[in-house]
Amino acid sequence: MDMVDRVSSEFKSYLDLYESAPLLELGRLADAERYRHHSDEVVTYIIDRNINYTNVCVADCKFCAFYRRPKHNEGYVLSFEQIGAKVDECKAIGGVQILLQGGHNPYIPFEWYLDLMRYIKQHHPIHIHGFSPSEVVFFSERFRMPVSEVVRQLREAGLDSIPGGGGEILVDTVRERVARKKAQTEEWLGVQEEAHKQGMKTSVTMMYGLGESNADRIEHLFRVRELQARTGGFTAFICWPLQPDGTEMADQTKTDAVTYLRTLAMGRIVCDNVPNLQSSWVTMGHKVGQVALRFGANDYGSLMMEENVVSSAGTTYRTTVQEMERIIRDAGFTARRRRQDYSIIEEMVAA
Repeated sequence: MDMVDRVSSEFKSYLDLYESAPLLELGRLADAERYRHHSDEVVTYIIDRNINYTNVCVADCKFCAFYRRPKHNEGYVLSFEQIGAKVDECKAIGGVQILLQGGHNPYIPFEWYLDLMRYIKQHHPIHIHGFSPSEVVFFSERFRMPVSEVVRQLREAGLDSIPGGGGEILVDTVRERVARKKAQTEEWLGVQEEAHKQGMKTSVTMMYGLGESNADRIEHLFRVRELQARTGGFTAFICWPLQPDGTEMADQTKTDAVTYLRTLAMGRIVCDNVPNLQSSWVTMGHKVGQVALRFGANDYGSLMMEENVVSSAGTTYRTTVQEMERIIRDAGFTARRRRQDYSIIEEMVAA
């Protein structure tokens, strides 16, 4: 992929906008871009469940409080039956998808993942949004298979779409510092491109506040926009700040709500070819999450029936469907529950 030219006039103008524009002006620009995609005054949300099938991981990311090293007495791998029960509980409250992600566990054979997909589709059918690009790269290396083959086999076994987890900041100098053992920029984007090539839709994320520069954040957005221009496979962009408590980066200062709103707005302005932007109330709380709907976001995310990673770092916001719909209405929008993952909701962009 082409390198991002940080001395180009476009890059410098976006960086200046991010750093210098008055907050409400930035919000106005992002809101206008949101309306270009979604003029119907609707904000969507979904009921789903985040199932972390294992917490055993060898990636040793400095920002993660969830993982446990191999042989740790708190390490686990969920059984198919446990996962199936979680799916059924999700479906019982109207859930339409599961987000299936886990640690880089060197003890699980590839066939286990394929059998899990088949088991879910046969016994607990639901949309499976699973295995982040970082996990796919781990599978590729661990099982000595090309990424294209990993994606193909997962898809044929029942995987419906791929989440954008592990995106962090798509600049190698940052990734090498905080997640050296995990997929680097080209590898992470390569999985996304391969999934798009095979007809799958994916989401894309950005976790900032890792000690990166503002220019690094803008480069991340440029990389997303560039890949989207070639494939059109990204359905949604989601950003949130590092939750440092309980991690190796606990001394890192938490970023504030203004930084979140500025970053979200820049995501909407720069990534103007990604149809949906999601508000991250799970990390920011509902008040900021609601304001985000006027800073470019058109989706309020998930009821989040279960969440283990962010909450491991001490962030535990919760909600109900009624509360989500009230928050959306109070922001001046109509609430609409998504029936499927972004990958199949083309009615939203019409994402």
